[in-house]
Amino acid sequence: MNFNPEIFSLESLKKKLKHQLTPVMASAAIVITMTACSGGGAEVEENPVAPPPPSSNYSGPPPETDDVQSFKLNVWDNLSASNRCGECHGDGQAPEFVNLADINVAYAEANTIVDLQRPSESRMVTKVAGGHNCWLTSDAACADTITQYITAWAGSSATGGTTIELQAPPVRTPGDSKSFPEAPALFESTVYPLLTQYCAACHNENAANPIAPFFGNADIDSAYAAAKARINLDTPENSRFVERLRNEFHNCWTDCGAASTEMENAIVAFTDQIPLTQVDPALLTSNALYLTDGIVASGGGRFDTNIIALWNFKTGSGTTAFDTSGIEPAINLTISGSFNWVGGWGIQIVDGKAQGSTANSKKLHDLIKSTGEYSIEAWVAPANVTQEGPAGIVSYSAGTLARNFTLGQTLYNYEFLNRSSNTNENGDDSLSTPNADEIVQTALQHVVATFSPTEGRKIYVNGELVAEEQVENGDLNDWDDTYAFVLGNEVSSDRLWQGTFRMVAIHNRALTVEQVIQNFDVGVGEKFFMLFGISDLIGLEESYIMYEVSQWDSFGYLFDKPQFINLNGSELPSDIDIEKIRIAVNGKEVKNGQAYKNLRVLLNAADYDPALGQQISRLGTVIALEKGPTADEFFLTFEKINGAENIFVEPPAPTPAEPADLPARPEIGVRDFYEIHATMSKATGVSMANSEVAATYELVKQQLPTLTDIDFFTSAHQMGVTQLAIAYCSELVDDTSLRNSYFNGFNFSASASTAFDTAAERDQIIDPLLTNIMGDNLSTQPAVGDVKPELESLIGNLSNCGGSCASDRTEIVVKATCAAALGSAAMLVQ
Repeated sequence: MNFNPEIFSLESLKKKLKHQLTPVMASAAIVITMTACSGGGAEVEENPVAPPPPSSNYSGPPPETDDVQSFKLNVWDNLSASNRCGECHGDGQAPEFVNLADINVAYAEANTIVDLQRPSESRMVTKVAGGHNCWLTSDAACADTITQYITAWAGSSATGGTTIELQAPPVRTPGDSKSFPEAPALFESTVYPLLTQYCAACHNENAANPIAPFFGNADIDSAYAAAKARINLDTPENSRFVERLRNEFHNCWTDCGAASTEMENAIVAFTDQIPLTQVDPALLTSNALYLTDGIVASGGGRFDTNIIALWNFKTGSGTTAFDTSGIEPAINLTISGSFNWVGGWGIQIVDGKAQGSTANSKKLHDLIKSTGEYSIEAWVAPANVTQEGPAGIVSYSAGTLARNFTLGQTLYNYEFLNRSSNTNENGDDSLSTPNADEIVQTALQHVVATFSPTEGRKIYVNGELVAEEQVENGDLNDWDDTYAFVLGNEVSSDRLWQGTFRMVAIHNRALTVEQVIQNFDVGVGEKFFMLFGISDLIGLEESYIMYEVSQWDSFGYLFDKPQFINLNGSELPSDIDIEKIRIAVNGKEVKNGQAYKNLRVLLNAADYDPALGQQISRLGTVIALEKGPTADEFFLTFEKINGAENIFVEPPAPTPAEPADLPARPEIGVRDFYEIHATMSKATGVSMANSEVAATYELVKQQLPTLTDIDFFTSAHQMGVTQLAIAYCSELVDDTSLRNSYFNGFNFSASASTAFDTAAERDQIIDPLLTNIMGDNLSTQPAVGDVKPELESLIGNLSNCGGSCASDRTEIVVKATCAAALGSAAMLVQ
């Protein structure tokens, strides 16, 4: 994708900013316009700029225009330091884009190496991305940071529409290839012995200080899965295992040359025994592509105007997640504990956290207090729906009892705590998503939490508003600037959140619903447009089926929304049939994920849009990663295309294995936390919304069972059940109208020493409880004859107070009897 001077000039970019660009058609290229705004779009505002003071004491001529001043504030001030670009490009070395003597000269020089419409493609960025003078430990982090500097300078020209020029990929015939065997036996006998002997002390989940990836695990299947990405089947000498020893001198057990050769020989022994997978000559195939042959589908569409901190997790290694927002100081996060880098940009927190320093975290305090509002935006995939605390996803805090804000998870709910003038220092009460909606899912979700003094707190998930505050909102004047920013935990390390981060951003404005939807629609991670050539199959030059492809995680690729594209605008399809597309990797059709194998479509001019092509399917699918994103070769196969046929014969289903005899399981279970709450309400007639009951439930909810399996029920669960039962029974007895209806005829004004003297009086208490809690005519239930004597004995013991019974003793006895019945197994077991 090259900047096209015929479409734009620097002058027009600065003076005639546009949000929508006109597609340009050429004989071998098509330009697709990616619009930046949805729902009509929001006003484009200037980025809040808070760079450090200029690193050089600038005393030259003043900026000649407002644009020069914008360049100085956003780019020059951030790059002119001697430890960045100023030492060379500020004093004599061309291009002098940080000229220390004249800002106007620097401005002119910078214009020759930036692309204001596509900042990420600027020469200034790509040079650093290639390893030139990065001041951080990650070239990608430096490149992203400079991209943000240029984006801030460009202003609205960089937040408008982005053109992506589709060009013909290389013509490559699907080739024979080696693939990793499904079973790990060959790996176990060749490479694995070296890994367990020399690497397992660190790269093992059970090591004293475990370091991912865990290819030294005792479990051979998990070790094999972790090792695949570090073995090059086609050129073993380029395997990561070999390079680490040969070129990086990492943990050599003898001379590094000898150790690397021993490792290379082991990998050769492994690969030599893997047969080539030959492409079936009968297949109707497209041309083949590697992921890197695709066209980067980046840049277009996100609303980033007010971002003050941003983590994209592109580094892929090490223990630092870089803040690439371009707003100084950068809150670079130190990752500790057990974690994994995730392919396609991301980190997985297993038992750790990623935390910034209090000094750098202070920029959140300063820049958010200046506006009085903010947004937390995160693409996350929770590991499970049993996390409590709330488990800390994104937090700016001092621990579990003091915070400025926290986005967390409790079971199926996202929770948002915000410290304001109307809350305590912990930000209570939290705003929670509705229990019944079960919003949290173990899938990738776009979660946005916003606060403004006029509209309070809101939570959006996947573009939809799912919770909002209905109370007086307050201000942020009480925020503490000594707290630290942390992901995946609290700074006190006792609110672990397990899951995967793909992107986190902090804005110092509350995003509107349109802006939230806009960012959700753009998605996350590195994406490519992959054009699979089919010209020879349909007799129409420059014809392609295009997928949007991304690396989903360390184990798979996402293929999404295929469409037909013809790069020769003068020729259009006419009634060309396509049926049953399959995705093939490394010489063979993959077994799983074939979402398009039942597809039937007719390509024709009536459905073809010259700018957008013809949509083939709205579906997406995940295909397993084999060798890795730089080595896996993809192509498409067709059962029918343009009259040609190659019918796919489904292989016979494998004979199912003899089912294993599992240990006997209990036929009964227990109610979970919400079912207990609802059952107690039904049994007593006390509303779940009763303030005292609701407060107790929130207090003990995390102590109630989350699973219905009776084997996991503990004494701690029973204590939570008991406390909630006491709250319900207290409210039942304290409500005169409700208790008179429930315990019909019982004299609550009588002294405890006489109120329960007769069996009839005791039955007025016990019988309603048994009827409402135990039920009647159930196939499995406690025997009334067993339960009733227990409750009578309890009443007798509690009412035995002689002549000195307290005035409320009768009510206390009834409450205790009610709680004993309500908190028993009669209610709990199902």
